[in-house]
Amino acid sequence: MNSRTLLLIGLSLILGLGAAFMANTWLSARLNAAPDDNLKNVVVATLEIPFGQMVEAQHVTLVRMPNDTVPDDAFDATDKVVGKIATFTMLRGDIVRGARLAEHLGGSTLASLIDKDKRAISVRVDDVVGVGGFLLPGNRVDVLATKKAGGSGNNSEAETILEDLRVLAVDQTASTDKTQPVVVRAVTLEMTPEETEILVKAQSEGKLQLALRNPLDNEKKPLVEEAVAMVEAPAPKPAPKPIVRRSSGVTSGVTIIRGIDVQATKVQL
Repeated sequence: MNSRTLLLIGLSLILGLGAAFMANTWLSARLNAAPDDNLKNVVVATLEIPFGQMVEAQHVTLVRMPNDTVPDDAFDATDKVVGKIATFTMLRGDIVRGARLAEHLGGSTLASLIDKDKRAISVRVDDVVGVGGFLLPGNRVDVLATKKAGGSGNNSEAETILEDLRVLAVDQTASTDKTQPVVVRAVTLEMTPEETEILVKAQSEGKLQLALRNPLDNEKKPLVEEAVAMVEAPAPKPAPKPIVRRSSGVTSGVTIIRGIDVQATKVQL
């Protein structure tokens, strides 16, 4: 082997080692490079998460999304959502948002679904009061109270006492994935503390009836409406009856008194 061959072999080795070193440097730089500023980690659902379900690790994953497409209340790590309760049903691929989750601080998952300033109260129902079984978690209802009217007879009065209340659960079911009517024995409603007092009082005074609302109808009347007092004019006092007083003496006569007027009249006996 001559010197020229050795020179070519050495040169090839040098070039090969240089190329390998450059490729390794480039690959390391790409792996250690900072993430693109235009992308962000976002937690999305890998499975359907039903209403009232506790989020588990297998329910979510991380994906990279452009910053301008990520909601403000999105999460950037899966450990930030695991253990929370879904307040809305989330489908596969949905972004997991803070507005759709609630903290679970122990007890039943239903307690985590109640707003901080509200309460849950159950109402005993039958197939009539429960709107034929068409009440399902997530529906909105009005509450009507019926009580006996004053006086004799079987007359009764009905009045809408509460409006636009959210149904949290029917019996012991808080899932919203059902669509078929189910006859239940109790409905759990979400309301303010003031509304719970109104409901409990109405239960003790008469019967309750639930009315199903259209989900797009969110108008409510105030709980206390200003009543206009109807004051009747006082009836006129009856005129005083004339007092007839017989006068004594030879000539017979009568004295007629009307109020402060006194009039004497002679009469023929």
